Amino acid sequence: MNKLLAAFTLALVPVLGFANTGPQTQPANIDLKDQASLQNGAKYFTSYCMGCHSLQYMRYNRMAKDLGIDDASLRKYFLVGDAKPGDLMTRAMRVDDAEKWFGVPSPDLTLVTRWRSPDWVYTYLKSYYVDPTRPWGVNNVMFPNVAMPNVLGDLQGQQKAVMSHHAGATPVAEGVKPLTAGTLSPAQFDTMVRDLTNFLTYAGEPMQLERQRLGVWVLIFLGFLFIFAYLLKKEFWKDVH
Repeated sequence: MNKLLAAFTLALVPVLGFANTGPQTQPANIDLKDQASLQNGAKYFTSYCMGCHSLQYMRYNRMAKDLGIDDASLRKYFLVGDAKPGDLMTRAMRVDDAEKWFGVPSPDLTLVTRWRSPDWVYTYLKSYYVDPTRPWGVNNVMFPNVAMPNVLGDLQGQQKAVMSHHAGATPVAEGVKPLTAGTLSPAQFDTMVRDLTNFLTYAGEPMQLERQRLGVWVLIFLGFLFIFAYLLKKEFWKDVH
């Protein structure tokens, strides 16, 4: 038995070693109850992302209602182009233009944090590095050969890749380190990216907090229902034994 256990453990070593390779995500530590963070994230999204990306399942006025944004602020700070409060949050760029400039259509980001995870998105936005071989002069640790330019580069500053050097393997970028300073301090940039990730997480499931709140009441109801069903079962079966 001990020999079988030892053999099984040794067989797992390569698998576990492979699972721990590659870039690691950083915790986003998002808080969907932080309304100020969500409002800031919405501003960053409409300012820096909506030129290319959309939230095609979200309406401006729905976002405003959920995040506590009044109509005047919505019209002044959030509406893009000639959009109206009841419009869907669609991108300004045409699909043909995106394919021409980037080689691929820019994706809708409504579900990006549900597809990738908030930690992945947070780390991705912080992981651009200088790469002269790429069309836009940058690459990304989390998404090698990414087509998207670093739209937050001026805020963060330039970064250089930290390359892996494993025996027998081709070096790949596994991290970044600062090269030049940006207009924001590292702490300010982290907060900005966290707010943006927080907002994208909200956009992926606007009812998440409500679902969790209702879930508690459903579990309480099921608890009482179980007690009632158990007592009813005892009453039905008391004459059987």
